[in-house]
Amino acid sequence: MYIGIDIGGTNTKFGIINEQGLVLEKSMIPTKYDKLLFLESLTAIILKYKNSNSGIKGIGISAPGIIQKNGLLITAGAIKTLYGVNLKLEIESRTNLPTVIENDANAAAIAEKWVGNAKNFENYLCLVLGTGIGGGIILNNQVYRGGHGMAGEFGWMMIDTLPEQRNLESVSLNQRAAVVGGLCHQYALAMKKLDSGYVEILDAKEIINKALENDVVASKVVSEFYRDLSVGVLNLIGCFDPEAILIGGGISENEKFMIDFIKSLKLLESRHASLNYIKEKIPVKIIPAKFKNDAGMIGAVYQIIQELKLGSGRVTSQKKAL
Repeated sequence: MYIGIDIGGTNTKFGIINEQGLVLEKSMIPTKYDKLLFLESLTAIILKYKNSNSGIKGIGISAPGIIQKNGLLITAGAIKTLYGVNLKLEIESRTNLPTVIENDANAAAIAEKWVGNAKNFENYLCLVLGTGIGGGIILNNQVYRGGHGMAGEFGWMMIDTLPEQRNLESVSLNQRAAVVGGLCHQYALAMKKLDSGYVEILDAKEIINKALENDVVASKVVSEFYRDLSVGVLNLIGCFDPEAILIGGGISENEKFMIDFIKSLKLLESRHASLNYIKEKIPVKIIPAKFKNDAGMIGAVYQIIQELKLGSGRVTSQKKAL
């Protein structure tokens, strides 16, 4: 058995996962933004599992940001105190268990290929919609990481007219089409224009429900959210020619979200002459990821399983296909 951990900008999920990718038990805690408190919280979780399960073989951790092969976090999404931290060394030194650190969106894409909805695809993308937007790229059954481990930072893409002065990321997918950083953030900006004392809602479902009840502000923000996410996805289709794009993150469990998003996507696609022309000839499937909030830790556990097999000689190449 293995310990799987998925570090998110809001919550950190964790559980016990077996060799077949089955989650045997799971829980979560709020993510701590202080470096020492964060490391202590992870260590406590791991040691608790280790002491109560003698069969724990290793740890798979998925985390946001640009992650080097040796476990160094160049960035860590919204968790600024982890920038520059070698999380692999920190966890191994505290727990004495072999550990692999994988980018969260890559981990989600790996999980879907291993035991999820991407078993029949060789070239696909996985979008994880959460605090920001992460992207996992699978090309010819291999994770594509880029020259520096940065590939898949889809949330950084700019999709609108550039502002003259402020941070260009204000028109990025992260701040326009993510869940917390996009939908919830944009709703808060709109509400604060009406009420300076407005307290931000971090539950996208609540905002979507307000739109269903014909709330004027929510309806406008949700409509723009679908449009902006659709623009990003159409750009990815043109750039990568994937067989499929899997949409992950907790929001993908919301059937209404998937229906309305695909409706928005198809509408914009019909207005793009080139994409509209080829859509029947080389269709791209847009489907929800199977594992939603469990995908990160499942994919990270797959990676520690493979690393341990490599160490024992059971895997002959680090470039072994998924």
